[in-house]
Amino acid sequence: MADVQTHPGSIEAHALARHVRMSPQKARLVMDLIRGQKAQDALQTLRYTPKRAAKHIEKVLRSAIANAERKAEDAGAPLDVDELYVAKCFVNEGPRWKRLRPAPMGRAFRYQKRTAHLCVAVAEHHVAAAERVAAIEAEAEAQKGVRGTARRVRKALTGKQAPPKKGKK
Repeated sequence: MADVQTHPGSIEAHALARHVRMSPQKARLVMDLIRGQKAQDALQTLRYTPKRAAKHIEKVLRSAIANAERKAEDAGAPLDVDELYVAKCFVNEGPRWKRLRPAPMGRAFRYQKRTAHLCVAVAEHHVAAAERVAAIEAEAEAQKGVRGTARRVRKALTGKQAPPKKGKK
C-alpha cells in the first residue's frame, strides 16, 4: 500500500477500533470499497453495503471525521468536511480467541474466533488545503497590514520557517 503524500497545512486525522469481533479477511472486503473515496461518498457506500463489517467501519469513519473537525477547531482553522477523503484504511489481525468444541469419544476440537483492528484515516484534499491557507493569509494581510504577517501565518500552519525576503533588513 502506497503512502499518501501529505501537503503542508492539510488537516489529517485517524480513528482506530481494536479487538472488533470479526474476521479481518471479511472486514478487508468492505475496506476495499471505500479506500480513496470522499468521506461523504464512503459513508453512503457503507450505509448500503449488506455486510456486517460495514456497520463497524462506518463508526470508525465517523470518528475519524469528528477527529478531523476537532483538530481543525483546536488549530483555529476552518474545515470543510465535504473536502475530506479516506486517505488510508486498513485492517490488521487482532488476537485470536482459542475455544474448544466437544468431539466424539471424549475428545475436543480446537477452533479460533478471530478479531480485527480497524483503522481509517481521513485527510483534507490538497487543493482545498491550499485554498484554505491562501484565504487565511489574505485575511491576515487585510486585517493586520503588518509586514511579515503572511510569514507568521504560514509558519503557524506548516510548522516551517519561510525563507527570509531579500533586500533591506
